[in-house]
Amino acid sequence: MDLVRILARASRPYTGYIALVIVLQLVTTLATLYLPDLNAKIIDQGVARADIPYIWRVGGVMLAVAFVQVIAAVAAVWFAARAAMSVGRDVRRDVYTRVNEFSAEDLSHFGTATLVTRGTNDVQQVQMVFLLFLNFMVAAPIMALGGIIMAVRQDPGMSWLVVVAVGALFVVVGVLISLLLPMFKSMQGKLDNINGVLREQIAGIRVVRAFGREEFEEERFRGANEEITRVSLNIGRVFVMLFPVIMLILNLATAAVLWFGGHRVDEGVVEVGALTAFMQYLMQILMAVMMGTFMAMMLPRALVCARRINELLAHEPAIPAPERTRTPERSEGVVELRGVSYTYPGAEEPVLNDVTFTATPGTTTAIIGSTGSGKTTLLSLIPRLHAASSGSVLVDGTDVTEMDRADLVERVSMVPQKAYLFSGTVATNLRMGNPEATDAELWEALATAQAGFVEDLDMPIAQGGTNVSGGQRQRLCIARMLVARPKVYLFDDSFSALDAVTDAKVREAMTAYTRDATVIVVAQRVASISGADQILVMEAGRIVARGTHDELLESSETYREICASQEEVHA
Repeated sequence: MDLVRILARASRPYTGYIALVIVLQLVTTLATLYLPDLNAKIIDQGVARADIPYIWRVGGVMLAVAFVQVIAAVAAVWFAARAAMSVGRDVRRDVYTRVNEFSAEDLSHFGTATLVTRGTNDVQQVQMVFLLFLNFMVAAPIMALGGIIMAVRQDPGMSWLVVVAVGALFVVVGVLISLLLPMFKSMQGKLDNINGVLREQIAGIRVVRAFGREEFEEERFRGANEEITRVSLNIGRVFVMLFPVIMLILNLATAAVLWFGGHRVDEGVVEVGALTAFMQYLMQILMAVMMGTFMAMMLPRALVCARRINELLAHEPAIPAPERTRTPERSEGVVELRGVSYTYPGAEEPVLNDVTFTATPGTTTAIIGSTGSGKTTLLSLIPRLHAASSGSVLVDGTDVTEMDRADLVERVSMVPQKAYLFSGTVATNLRMGNPEATDAELWEALATAQAGFVEDLDMPIAQGGTNVSGGQRQRLCIARMLVARPKVYLFDDSFSALDAVTDAKVREAMTAYTRDATVIVVAQRVASISGADQILVMEAGRIVARGTHDELLESSETYREICASQEEVHA
């Protein structure tokens, strides 16, 4: 079972806490079972005989047992909560670690909304069930079994009442689980859906407002909200029926004990104290079953959540970590692609076909082509964001699929097409490239990236960099990569939000940084790459021409068309 598998693995470091909880729950349960017996003795042997010293003596024992029961119960809950919260923390850590190992293909396979739900709500459900298990399911079986033994010991003639009452409760629990399991499975799916809709609407709020689609998006959210509400109401209806049925069984059991027990007391078969103890034991048995029922209410949802978490943890990344890593013998920054092809999962045609080129230190390689020609995909193969379907991608003579991730990141750094900043400050964002960077190095990188708008390194940055403009985001991302000082600089259309003057200033200022490094640039503007040492012209996933700007103007019809189209636009 997925739930057992997850809890067994995550709770292994906390076996000491769990063992202590079991011992404390055992002490609490035994004390609970012993109290009705002492109460029966006080009634039958103390009160009936007016033996005051006996009442004080046995009453003192009852107080001591009750005190031990309270202390053990409090301690058990404390240690159970400690163990359960620790297990939840570790499962969340495992989910987060596994997601960090995923490639872009894996993230697309699951989707952002369900990954967020599985790492938060699903883990929370598993954590709560584990807490209930430690608090209830250790004590419930002991209390139920001990209560049956003690009840039969008090009056074997009414043991049939125990069988009837417990059997009725078990039937209720069985029906409950059969109804709730599919409902909770549907509920988690609806929760994924509403998270996805809400996240998409918040991220795209500018687009929604620009096109006046607020009412449409409100209707879409209302539909997702009504779906999860409908499932929640169905679950609530089951719970509404559950508790009255349980209380009916408890009250009928109590009435039956008083009715049949009263006749037995009148006949002299059993004493009043024994009847009182039998009733208390019956209540304890039914309460133990109620604990199991309460656990059963949470269990179906936890089973669904555990299955989803285990599916995530068991998923093998599309780009697995190499079993044996290789470290390049040199550290120069030579990038080489040999016959590389790549096909997206589920696609009929490859997006890259037989791509071969070499980029060496001290040179700039530019990649240009029409939209959809495979430029971004090609660049993402170098830092191993995607793995080539065929062919080899080498950095300093070593295939990137055989390199340790930390070693690869140290050599290769990339500014993605979509500039992204994390919540914090300018300094915390820039130090992602190099945590040991000094303030002077940060200011130098900002100056090189023409980020003159930054007046203070503690300038706040909102999540995603939404409190700065698109051009400012790009310049901060460029500065972040400059702080890292890699051997290979990758720019994926990273200057698109800059005006021509700022673009030229940034490229000129970066010369000192990239003098001995390998620079690979994906660009749309010919003017930005005309000075590159080699330009690769891509069309339909293939390199159809290569050379310098002047060479391509003479030899490549595709390149000439790109230049002509941009001249017409500027004209």
